[in-house]
Order: sequence, then structure tokens, then C-alpha cells
Amino acid sequence: MSQSDAPTVLAERRQHLGILTLNRPKALNALSLEMIRQVTAQLLAWRDDAQVGAVLLRGANREGKAPAFCAGGDIRYFHEAALAGDPTIEDFFSEEYALNHLIHTFGKPTFVLMDGITMGGGMGLAQGCSMRVVTEHARLAMPETNIGLFPDVGGGWFLARTPGYLGEFLGLSGQVLGAADALAVDWADICVKSDRLDELVQAIADATAVDGVGALSAVNAFAADAGASSLAAQRDLVDRVFAAHDLAAIVAALAAEPGEFAAALAKALSQRSPLMMAVTLEQIRRARTMTLADDLRMERGLVRHCFHLRPGAASETLEGIRALAVDKDHAPRWNPAKVADVDAAMVAAYFASPWPAHAHPLRDLA
Repeated sequence: MSQSDAPTVLAERRQHLGILTLNRPKALNALSLEMIRQVTAQLLAWRDDAQVGAVLLRGANREGKAPAFCAGGDIRYFHEAALAGDPTIEDFFSEEYALNHLIHTFGKPTFVLMDGITMGGGMGLAQGCSMRVVTEHARLAMPETNIGLFPDVGGGWFLARTPGYLGEFLGLSGQVLGAADALAVDWADICVKSDRLDELVQAIADATAVDGVGALSAVNAFAADAGASSLAAQRDLVDRVFAAHDLAAIVAALAAEPGEFAAALAKALSQRSPLMMAVTLEQIRRARTMTLADDLRMERGLVRHCFHLRPGAASETLEGIRALAVDKDHAPRWNPAKVADVDAAMVAAYFASPWPAHAHPLRDLA
């Protein structure tokens, strides 16, 4: 079987542990609609299987290449589907967000091995798990503003629950975190050396009883020192800057800060879509008082607007994907181009639900 013919999701039962492996290593295990459906179907089957006590998620890797759990959704597909009017893009987001909710509410111990790149849709899968494992290769981020999107897949909910104003910082900047910083912002629970992951999986399988007892405690023996958090030294600056009341004030506060960290952060924000940073800021602050289900419903409306409020090439999201992954000129033409030109009405339009409550595609989330 050639790699192109290989299943994109592998399912295995090892004693009372169900193991799911995302299997698109050449694409850094980026999610397709087919993968979302396969993962959902298998999780539902294992949730209802009395012989399965726990579930583990991991990503396949290519030998000699940087590892990845999941680099996110397939953004090339988003670009092609949106321009072609392909209705499956609607199914993609509805089913992906429902899968995120399923993991958060699974009811049995769940593990994720975030070895290497875990971003966007990968974070959506990982953050609902009971035990979130990182390795020394960890590269975690919610980088959606870099493509004119917002941190979806429940990002509003879990960003809003990071300490202080880290959620605003991480959501607007897309800052990539290593293992120590992931632990510091509560995106991970434990660090394990990558060369012990196979041993860890077997230990979890051996320890997992039919009712899930013993599964979580099996991980503790594998804990490794992740080192010091580099972000810890910047917490005061982050909280001071990102507490500002709106995007323009955040940018102004950042410009007033001395030092290399502030300068690099200011440069990063200057390259993001001003409109989608403003939408992201509003999203995170609304999510602080929302349930996960309500946040996912809000995000489902937001993502529809990202592709339909400004149709076709006028979409900030399509322009961002074009610049990053299609033409690769890394010169997006944002509209508006300046933070000062984003007004409240532009942002508010994204938060008007496209559906009445009874017709919302995620209306049944508890």
C-alpha cells in the first residue's frame, strides 16, 4: 500500500486503551473532513464500548523529519472550497467543532501526545483531553490571525481560561510555545521525553482498567523536567499591555514598552489582519463568561462570516491563506490595513449569528 492509499486515521485497541493515530505525516497530520468523521465515529464507538476504559490520541511522524501531532485544519482545502462554493466547508467546521465538544465531554480518561507541532485544529483536539502530554519538541500555538482567521476550535474558551491576559496575547500574536511555556499557560499537564513515548503508551495500556481507573496515574512516572518558562519573565508586560480596553490601546501600550520582546511582538502584530485581531479580542473576552458549548456556537457563526461576510477573494481569511500557502508571497493585503481604521461596526458584524437558535448547526451541544 502506498502512503497515499494509507488510512488517514489508524485505530487500535490495546487491552482497555483505544489508540487513535492521525496518519497524514506529509501534511503534518493536518485535518481533513474525512479524518474528522473517522475520529468522531471511532470516539463515539469507544465511548459506548464498556471494554474501553480510556482513549489516547497521537500523530504519525516521518523518520528524520520534525514531529507533529496535528498542524491544524487543511487550509488549502479551505481556500479551494470557499472559492469554488463547495458546501462541504460548512460540514467541515460544524463537524470539527462538534468533535472538539465530544472530546471535552467524553466521560472517560483521554490522553494526547503533543510531540512537535500542535496548532489550530490540533489544539482543538488536544485541549479537551484529560492528560495533555508535551515533549521537548513541542511547538504549540493558535496562529490563526496570521491567515486572517481567529482562534477557533474552542480557542476562545481555552484562551480565556489561561492566567491573566495570556489569552489575549496568545490569540492575537499566535506566539509559538515550547514545553515549559505550554505548561506555564496551562496548555499541557506534563512533559515526557520523546524517546519514551512508545513506552508511555504501553504503560498507559497496562495500567488502564476496564472502568478507566489507573490510566491517568500511569503517566506520572514518565515526568521529565521541561526547563524554565521563558514567558514567565514577560508576564508583567503581557498583563499590562493586553489588559487595555481595545486593540488600538493594546498596540499603543505595546509601542511604549522598551526591550526586544516588546519590539518583536509589535512587529508580529503589525503583520496580522487588524480586523481579525479585533474580532479575536472580542471573541476571547466574550468567551470568559460563556460555556464551552456557547463559545463553540459563537465560533461557528464567526467562521461562517469569515468566508461569507465578504465573499470570495474579498475575505480576510482567503487573502491570508493566499499569501501564506497559495502564492506564498507573505504579503497579505489586509482590509482595512491599519488598526486605526477598524471600527466597532465591522467587528460587530461578525458576532451577529447567521442562524436563529433553533436552526444553529451546533444547537444540540449540551
